[in-house]
Amino acid sequence: MFKACPKCGRLHPYNFVCETKRTYNGGDERKLRSKSRWTRKSLEVREKANFLCEVCKDNNKYVYDDLEVHHIVKVKEDETKLLDNYNLICLCQECHKKAEKNLIERAYLEALAKAREEK
Repeated sequence: MFKACPKCGRLHPYNFVCETKRTYNGGDERKLRSKSRWTRKSLEVREKANFLCEVCKDNNKYVYDDLEVHHIVKVKEDETKLLDNYNLICLCQECHKKAEKNLIERAYLEALAKAREEK
């Protein structure tokens, strides 16, 4: 009998002890995001964006499913920007993945966030 390993994700015999170190699971940033103030701020950003992906909206596409709030400057780079409205942007999952891989320029995202806040 086999089981999925919680450390490496592979299948091992049931009594096998995997020596793989755990993968990164968010660390201190995850703890900061689990607070109620982050939940409120995330909802505030979505409301200001009218529950639309801001990148798609800028390209005349209206995507309102599977929205996520993205930190333009990562929390591990600068913890003080965790709740900064000018550092947060509402994105669909597809755009969020692109932003995480730096396929969408940081300056462009900052400009969209600034335009939303100054509206």
